[in-house]
Amino acid sequence: MPQGHVKQSRTPGLFDETPSTTYSRLVTSERYRRIMQILAQRQPDLTILAEDVYKPHNLSAMLRSCDAVGIGLVHAIDPTGGVPTFNETSAGADRWVEVRVHADFAEASAQVRDQGMQLLAAHFSDRAVDYRDVDYTRPTAVLFGNEKRGVSHQAAARVDGHVIIPMLGMVRSLNVSVATAVILFEAQRQRREAGMFERPRLSPEQINAQAFRWLFPREAAVREARGEPFPGVLEDGTYEG
Repeated sequence: MPQGHVKQSRTPGLFDETPSTTYSRLVTSERYRRIMQILAQRQPDLTILAEDVYKPHNLSAMLRSCDAVGIGLVHAIDPTGGVPTFNETSAGADRWVEVRVHADFAEASAQVRDQGMQLLAAHFSDRAVDYRDVDYTRPTAVLFGNEKRGVSHQAAARVDGHVIIPMLGMVRSLNVSVATAVILFEAQRQRREAGMFERPRLSPEQINAQAFRWLFPREAAVREARGEPFPGVLEDGTYEG
């Protein structure tokens, strides 16, 4: 041994793994905790219907607001601009919020009504009320129209009520993505005051399934294609079996 060199001893166990392996497990475990925290606050009885919102960046921004208030599923009705993939506007929200595409309003509205939701439209009319005067603690779906025409006349006639955001300036309306954020954050405020974020609204089975899809997307796709059940996700970010 060269003079002046001291051989280092080490305790076996903690440092037996390579640094990259240890780091990877720590990241996976932290990701698991974050995902479980998000799923514990998801609001399965709150959603939006985007009727032919044809600019992808607007739909992306709407998804971002939905994710922020705890919505995990939204409905897009005949989106002529297509459903956006990841871009800077959504900040990746499209990976965490499911977009269910429908051919028309009748199909989309039937699905939310089957879940017992009140269906409101962000729409100017004689019967429209201030958006803050609505009870969003009830199961609720809010319909937003496209950038040019707003909510279609056919859809406006078939909802339970209309809501408006009072405008005090010369401009009569907000951008559809901004209007979505304004209304949804009022819904979040009401639900938070009612304690609806204090306990999970999804079942343990639903939480486990979604956590598995997010943590192991490729494995989840294979199992779903085969009709196989998902295994239980463990606290270290791995799964059973």
